[in-house]
Amino acid sequence: MTEQKVRWGILATGGMAATFTADLVDMPDAEVVAVASRSVESAKTFADRFGIPRAYGDWETLAADDGLDVVYVATPHSAHRAAAGMMLEAGQHVLCEKPFTLNVREAAELVTLARDGGRFLMEAMWMYCHPMVRRLKALVADGAIGEVRHVQADFGLSGPFPATHRLRDPALGGGALLDLGVYPVSFAHLLLGEPSDVVARSMLSEEGVDLQTGALLSWENGALASVHCSIVGGTATSASVTGSEGRIDIPDGFFFPERFVLRRDGRDAEEFTADPAHGPRASLKHEAAEVMRALRAGETESPVVPLDGTLAVMRTLDTIRDRVGVRYPGEEADGLAVTPA
Repeated sequence: MTEQKVRWGILATGGMAATFTADLVDMPDAEVVAVASRSVESAKTFADRFGIPRAYGDWETLAADDGLDVVYVATPHSAHRAAAGMMLEAGQHVLCEKPFTLNVREAAELVTLARDGGRFLMEAMWMYCHPMVRRLKALVADGAIGEVRHVQADFGLSGPFPATHRLRDPALGGGALLDLGVYPVSFAHLLLGEPSDVVARSMLSEEGVDLQTGALLSWENGALASVHCSIVGGTATSASVTGSEGRIDIPDGFFFPERFVLRRDGRDAEEFTADPAHGPRASLKHEAAEVMRALRAGETESPVVPLDGTLAVMRTLDTIRDRVGVRYPGEEADGLAVTPA
């Protein structure tokens, strides 16, 4: 693959698929050529909305389409293993929405499929691709605040969500942790790597999913991270990174920040703001651009969203669920990692 347009297939027709596709069709080097759903009517409606030439009423036809360069999987995360696995087994490259899978066992199976087949696979952790988050990470890596001592991040929605909502449905991997908590946990991993220990507490629903969860992650060097997620209370979606020589504060929307403030000991505070040339702060184009860059370079993994990092995040999510006692239907007890690797 060189500089020709990258041909995308879209698997699913829900809100996330629509948001991503709306950004894709606005990119001059991307072309959305096919969409698939469980219903041909839904696929055709989606195709008409975005001017997509091919609409399929099943996943198998999309998997067999040899006119694709990559497939974006946006099904509910309870179906990520099946959907992404089918695409990989058919020889397609895949961008799979977060959370990557229900648990690390499923995630490892997808990674093995991709690596054994020489296929590109990436989790759609758009936060890692966001220019402001990459800038923050570079500042921390360059020692702007010294050694990282503590990371804080939260993501909560006020709701209320009825018991019939997907966020309350165990069969769909419901709960605050996988849907929202993946962001604070991934933010902590981005800056500190995989923790050595996890303490967690949750408020569970009658259905057995977590309505809110708080976790304290710790590392052998003494660093800590406090993460929180909720579907029963709206939070500031703020984050901070405290180091031995200063602090970085993201006042809101930490996973797609418009600005952050660097406070270094003995210096005036410095505010960093998003470059308007990068487009809207909520744009998913940066994620799509990273996928297309990697494909053109012949890479099967992205260094920005590495698969080993995705597996590490899934291990931490598994450990938190193990600590608070959340299991999903059909999920064996040994499908969860009870201790971080």
